[in-house]
Amino acid sequence: MGQDELQSRLERIRERIALAAQRVGQDPQDVTLLAAAKTVAPERILMAIQLGVRHVGENRVQEAESKLKSFESLRDAATWHLIGHLQTNKARRALQLFDVIQSVDTIRLAGQLERVAAEMNRLVSVYIEVNVGTEQSKSGALPDQLMALAEAISKHSHLRLEGLMAVPPYLENPQAVRPYFRRLRELRQMINDQHLFDYEIRGLSMGMSHDFEVAIEEGATLIRLGTAIWGSRAGLQGV
Repeated sequence: MGQDELQSRLERIRERIALAAQRVGQDPQDVTLLAAAKTVAPERILMAIQLGVRHVGENRVQEAESKLKSFESLRDAATWHLIGHLQTNKARRALQLFDVIQSVDTIRLAGQLERVAAEMNRLVSVYIEVNVGTEQSKSGALPDQLMALAEAISKHSHLRLEGLMAVPPYLENPQAVRPYFRRLRELRQMINDQHLFDYEIRGLSMGMSHDFEVAIEEGATLIRLGTAIWGSRAGLQGV
């Protein structure tokens, strides 16, 4: 894919974001576009950044490490998010690479991130990943575990909870995913109602290439797009 095609794709995505936001009276500027870059070559990521993409997501620590070593200019050119499952023993490597960890799903992982962040004297932005579909094949805290995890994070001085993230069940009809997006929004409200933090939790990282417009209608503040940006040839089916 050349730069012209990538620019065209990004322009069309931004138009769709604006239309979806306007349908529910939301400011399109309040929706962050994250480019999910699993299997995407560093050269293409850099091209997207040059075209205005400011947030990049990677699923695996090792893949991000390889890309950032081969293209050092990528590191400071965008905000990097870990959007895939994080093993506790990779917390240190993750914090050396990523600005935001979107996949905190256990009290143990939160504790390890806190210890490493304290050593680094750094405040780390995190999201709790919620398994809204209670699918055994997926990681993420179950809804009934969410409050205990949020409370644990509230006691960590080097972690800042920005919001909730979810990967709902993949359903062909995007409208069928709406209840899962709505559920994540309700769970965010439950956390805010407990006043665990001295600020309002605003982030909702939800919506991918086939359903992001529905996610925006349900209040998404960050959408994670793969195939819509890069095309299916990047091996990103379902992202």
